[in-house]
Amino acid sequence: MYKNYLFDLYGTLVDINTNEWKASLWKNMAMIYSVSGAPYKPKEIRKAYDAYLQDEIDAVPKEKYYVYPEPLIDNVFRRLYSEKGVEYSDEMIKYTARVFRALTIKYIRLYPGAKELLDAIRAHGGRIYLLSNAQRSFTEPEIRMLGIYDEFDDIMISSDEGCAKPDKKFYECMLKKHDLDPAETIMIGNDQNTDIRGSYEAGLDSLYVHTNISPEVKGELLSKYTIMSGSLIEARKALFGE
Repeated sequence: MYKNYLFDLYGTLVDINTNEWKASLWKNMAMIYSVSGAPYKPKEIRKAYDAYLQDEIDAVPKEKYYVYPEPLIDNVFRRLYSEKGVEYSDEMIKYTARVFRALTIKYIRLYPGAKELLDAIRAHGGRIYLLSNAQRSFTEPEIRMLGIYDEFDDIMISSDEGCAKPDKKFYECMLKKHDLDPAETIMIGNDQNTDIRGSYEAGLDSLYVHTNISPEVKGELLSKYTIMSGSLIEARKALFGE
């Protein structure tokens, strides 16, 4: 029996389909910025977004990560305004980020059995932590909307830490913050590399759930438990025999 359960979010608890490459997204973002006094053409704003995002990746302090830096996307939205001479507030940036994210989403929903798995962990006295490669400005509103924000003892998001799974440092951030014993901790995720190999290198057991958006499994799958059906109901049975 484990005491601590680390969860990946997207693809593990949450089924999501997004598209940041569709032309309509950049057409709408160009309009949003333009009506705010920052005139952009669709191709122009997409090119600027990509360039500023790379700048943010390059600017992450090297002491924050070993291999995988994670930028703060809010800084990209700020720069898109400032490069056009537009003053902005923090609330304006939050709104812009949420609109951008909403425009990319085709659907978002909990996987069947997600809430029941979290409830089972609680019933067995476990603590629940979220370790997600994501942007706080996108993810926090979404998990609140889905009704699971309060299910977690702590939420650690890569954009806050400057590093991302499978970087060992991201796992270490959570382990050190809460003084978690690796022998009492398991990672639950749907990605062979970021969730399973990453947790293995951090000294953790893992449970791999193969969902509809899991990358193709290549090579050895270093998980103690493997649920190839993608069912969180089966994951609950593997952990608790129920």
